[in-house]
Amino acid sequence: MQTITVEELNARLQAGEQVLLVDVREPHEHSDFNIGGLLHPLGRILQADVDELESMKDREVVIYCRSGNRSGQACLMLETMGFANVKNLVGGMLAWRDRFPA
Repeated sequence: MQTITVEELNARLQAGEQVLLVDVREPHEHSDFNIGGLLHPLGRILQADVDELESMKDREVVIYCRSGNRSGQACLMLETMGFANVKNLVGGMLAWRDRFPA
């Protein structure tokens, strides 16, 4: 599984790069704080409900959650489903908020 740090991701976003982001947290977590990712909770990925993500299959996709655990699981699942380039955001939103407080 590939990873990306919050510093690397932030630098890419600040440079105006279009990065595909997928948030695998629950809706209430997403509404509390997010960095603009498409909400697709881990439970849907575990049930192989990835139709909404199919168009991203051959592109780089950064997956994030609260701490990096659920997003790591999602990356592994998506890789087994044929997604070619998924990256887990190390430390998730906890690391993001620690490094880039609002």
